[in-house]
Amino acid sequence: MRQFQKLVVGLLFACGALTAAPSFAQETVKIGLPMPLTGVLAAVGKQAVAGAQLYIALHGDTVAGRKVQLIVRDDTSVPDVSKRIAQEMIVNDKVAIIGGGLTPNVLAIAPIVSESKTATVIMVSGTSIVTERSPYFVRTSWTHAQQASVLANWAAKSGSKKVTIVSSDWAPGAEASAVFTEYFTKAGGKILETIKVPLANPDFAPFLQRAGDTHPDTLFVFVPAGQAAVFAKQFVERGLDKSGIKLIGPGDITDDHDLPGMSDAMNGTITAGFYSADHRSSINKDYVAAFKKANPNMRPNFISVSGYDGMHLIYEALKKTGGKTDGDSLVAAMKGMAWESPRGPISIDPETRDIVQNIYIRKVEKKGGELYNVEISTVKAVKDPGHMRKK
Repeated sequence: MRQFQKLVVGLLFACGALTAAPSFAQETVKIGLPMPLTGVLAAVGKQAVAGAQLYIALHGDTVAGRKVQLIVRDDTSVPDVSKRIAQEMIVNDKVAIIGGGLTPNVLAIAPIVSESKTATVIMVSGTSIVTERSPYFVRTSWTHAQQASVLANWAAKSGSKKVTIVSSDWAPGAEASAVFTEYFTKAGGKILETIKVPLANPDFAPFLQRAGDTHPDTLFVFVPAGQAAVFAKQFVERGLDKSGIKLIGPGDITDDHDLPGMSDAMNGTITAGFYSADHRSSINKDYVAAFKKANPNMRPNFISVSGYDGMHLIYEALKKTGGKTDGDSLVAAMKGMAWESPRGPISIDPETRDIVQNIYIRKVEKKGGELYNVEISTVKAVKDPGHMRKK
């Protein structure tokens, strides 16, 4: 009798184990995206979310035998709000992975994701120091230093000698300006003045007037994506487009999201960026078509592709871990990963957890009745010079 009872218990246990395995395998992997969806930088969050959602739409909502669910919340661009949302996502929603947004916001959540050991893919922030703030941060966006260093060298070689900088007064603007200044002066150029513009003040007119009064041959401008259209309008209204001053800057100033609505006076503007909707590859052609179909009246920009690639990194890491979602396993899986993105070949530096990617010099041109960033030269496999300078 006892042997029979043991047999029954053993069979029940075995059946339980067999039935439990599929339920564990199907346990949902929740990915939290605290992003700015309202306010002055709403366009930034909307592009990142659209890119992430498109990846799931194209590649399915199951990976490594587990369902994937995006939980999107509006952090209104406020760091304290993002911190609260991230805490709620991890504790209440049982989110396994976070998608990071703006620089001040990801800096605010760094202690939370470090303490909870939550893998966090930076999909927006471009400030070099970010990945140093948590061992659980991995970046698929960009760094401002990557773009500014490449552009400074190009400007110096292309005849620019006297540059005035107009930059939004926040961490990304400060970094872009500092790196451009370092590389441009090292190449023999001179910075006449650095003019800081309040981030919350989209009226660039008086700052552009002041910049024109310094009589530079080149204007280096950094404003966040989402403010580019206002800047372009006021650049033209101040007559700077006819002044002979060359306009250059990181990709933000001719953001693909805003470019279709900009004046033809932006023709010829030179920028350094890592993605253009005009990038010539079959992968990007398919990406742009799919994005426009899913998001009518929107052109994908560099932030959208950062969100898209962020999801690719998460999916591939989950495949490598067999569905395990602990932060240490996921981050280890992400280090050194390389793939072909709509932007071109990219990889994750295993040492810094930062992105390595091509930086393109682009020129605004009209094609098919619309303005595009047309790539005219490529600097391959650029690492973040911020990390490199610290070695």
